[in-house]
Amino acid sequence: MRLWQYWWRTFVFSTQYNPPEFVEMMMMSLAMGFAVTWFYQPNEWPYLALSSSFAIGAALSMGIRELLIPSPRQHMVGASAIVMLVCSLFGLAYLTHYL
Repeated sequence: MRLWQYWWRTFVFSTQYNPPEFVEMMMMSLAMGFAVTWFYQPNEWPYLALSSSFAIGAALSMGIRELLIPSPRQHMVGASAIVMLVCSLFGLAYLTHYL
């Protein structure tokens, strides 16, 4: 039970301490989950579309947040945002096979 209480307190603290980063983390988690689902079921193209759209949204949010409020790990956040944008654009380009 203490493990669940610790997990819950950590979850609540992270949402209160830095809400934009928490939302970005949730969007990236959903993007990865949808991408893995699409990988195992390649005929289900909506999973690829959702994964790409979540990744684009998270990357843009990270980039804008770093422009407005720079953090000590600015280069790492910027690099991961660019990698997510490139991967999601390749995913959206792959969606043309389904049209």
